[in-house]
Amino acid sequence: MTTRILCVDDDSNILLGYQRALRKQFQIEVALGGSEGLAAVRNQGPYAVIVADMRMPDMNGVELLAQVKEISPDTVRMMLTGNADQQTAMEAVNEGHIFRFMTKPCSPQDFAGALQAGLLQYRLVTAERELLSKTLSGSVKMLTDVLSLVSPTAFGRASRIREPARKIALILGENELWMIEIAAMLSQVGCVVIPEDVLARQFRDEDLSRSEQEAFAAHPLVGRDLIKKIPRLEGVAEIIGYQEKRFDGSGTPPDGRCGKSIPAGSRILKVALDYDSLASRGSSPEMAIGELQYRRGWYDPDVVAALQKALNVTKVHVIREVKLDQLRDKMILAADLKSMQGTLLCAKGTEVNPALRLRLRNFACNLGICGPIEVFIPLEQADEETRVLERLQVTGGRMT
Repeated sequence: MTTRILCVDDDSNILLGYQRALRKQFQIEVALGGSEGLAAVRNQGPYAVIVADMRMPDMNGVELLAQVKEISPDTVRMMLTGNADQQTAMEAVNEGHIFRFMTKPCSPQDFAGALQAGLLQYRLVTAERELLSKTLSGSVKMLTDVLSLVSPTAFGRASRIREPARKIALILGENELWMIEIAAMLSQVGCVVIPEDVLARQFRDEDLSRSEQEAFAAHPLVGRDLIKKIPRLEGVAEIIGYQEKRFDGSGTPPDGRCGKSIPAGSRILKVALDYDSLASRGSSPEMAIGELQYRRGWYDPDVVAALQKALNVTKVHVIREVKLDQLRDKMILAADLKSMQGTLLCAKGTEVNPALRLRLRNFACNLGICGPIEVFIPLEQADEETRVLERLQVTGGRMT
């Protein structure tokens, strides 16, 4: 932990006086003027305490301390001025967020006392942050270790979504990145109450009993109630509690929140989790993004767009329902295609070709096909089809 102090003034004699008078008590460095002081903070920091004169020609003390707050927020900031008017004091407090405001002349004893108080404040701030950091990191590690032992399936899912969630948050410019990363790591903690075989079937998109569905649907709230007991993780707990909430307000928990009122971290987790489910079942990034976009009202469009950017997906495929005679080569089935008797004819992900179309026509004539047929098609092609349909509606079915 540093104990270095930086004094900034445009008078070199005053700076030398600080060093001579206080060198036995403090580790004092000096900077001549605001620009030099700012450069010292950037290149030689951090400093425990910075004392700045108010009246300097290139940059006044308020401007300097305001920038110091952005660069080194833990540094304790003090102002020393010979013009102690009310306006100066207000600017120093409101813009520089200073710890002490001192007037010239300031005796060596008073100056030393202010520096001692500043060093104590710095130790309190940094010690609390270090303790909090170690406590939180230890708690998170303990919970993820427990999850990995009790439910490897859930732990694997949480591990996979951490990086996509982080990238989405970075693209969206979210401020609380650490909170979103921890929420991603702990998003599946509530799954510890669900049998491992149930989780495996859920993530494979297999049928669950009603009670199994209810148990899985409750896991975000179970996780929320576990995490909120850890001090300073209340925001993380809220993100976890709303991770299955849809953008239109449906989903868990069943309250009135919808749209942007849902925590940003929850909206990010919802997209990351559902994308992971699609990718784990074999969907390509283009298909998975298309399926996310097809689910109207489920997701924040900005989050889906951020995921698309993070994955560097340029050609998005969307899902459209078509009739048998509308199937075209290169289309890809977006869902399993079955006969009327329930026989699997073609699996999801199959690419349409002439032989497949002929086979499906024969099945349709003899056994019947359970429709409609869902296919992935390029977004630009889907948009063109939509425009054609709109023109037909406007002209009463006549092509113009």
